[in-house]
Amino acid sequence: MNPDHTYFTVGINPHESNSELSVLFSGEGKPLPLHNTGPGVHDYYLVHTVHAGFGTFELRGRTYACKAGDTFIIYPGELFRYTADSETPWHYSWVAFTGRAAGMTLSQIGASPHDAVISGGSPRRIRHLYRRIRSSFQHSPHPALEDIEAAGWLRLLLRELGRANDPLLKARPSTVTEIDRQVSQAVRYLELQYTQAVSIEQLARTLGYHRTYLCKMFKQATGLSPMQYLLKIRMERAKQLLETPMTIDQVASSVGFNDALYFSKQFHKWSGYAPSVYRKERK
Repeated sequence: MNPDHTYFTVGINPHESNSELSVLFSGEGKPLPLHNTGPGVHDYYLVHTVHAGFGTFELRGRTYACKAGDTFIIYPGELFRYTADSETPWHYSWVAFTGRAAGMTLSQIGASPHDAVISGGSPRRIRHLYRRIRSSFQHSPHPALEDIEAAGWLRLLLRELGRANDPLLKARPSTVTEIDRQVSQAVRYLELQYTQAVSIEQLARTLGYHRTYLCKMFKQATGLSPMQYLLKIRMERAKQLLETPMTIDQVASSVGFNDALYFSKQFHKWSGYAPSVYRKERK
């Protein structure tokens, strides 16, 4: 038992990971009245969700009075302090994590060092997700698998917090126009489905747009028709694959062409080289 808490439990990730999002540890505790942490800094992200009671959280000169249902977020390198209430100290869960996608993910759910508290969400669901993160480190004899599982539960936790923050996200002014959003959807579809047989009709139907409207707005935004853009994606990918030991047939199939001869003609038209010549030039 931690001497500063009436209840304390923590689970440690035994696997050192360099993934996009990796849990370091997660715990739950009931600190004593006026229990204080900080001022200090961490080199990782640390999220606390209050289940009951009260306390204060300080970050960047701002003091937040936190209660049940509030989640406060500590950022790497940011000076912080948090203190339990003198009469009804809080009961909270926490999770620490790192990763290349950590900061971007928090931004996507509406959190930042300037606005580091999220209020609301399903209390039972959120507490359950914290518990699942901790239990991840008890199930498998393979630490790498435990790391993957914990990261999955962390993503679900952050999604739940993002849902709680939905009013703030909707209130933020957006610089993305509706046409930009629609074109981005079409581009994303082509980038992920270029290995398949794609038609304008199928693309328009999948995205819910009229064929003529889709083609018009796509060309206005990109300078290319959807099929020209698809060909560009396929040819750029083919160039990369031609620098590998793969055969021409295998390259053609990998970028959405069932006929290697037709692929070769399209590649020559697009690049000025036959695939075999391009491969020799690159070598």
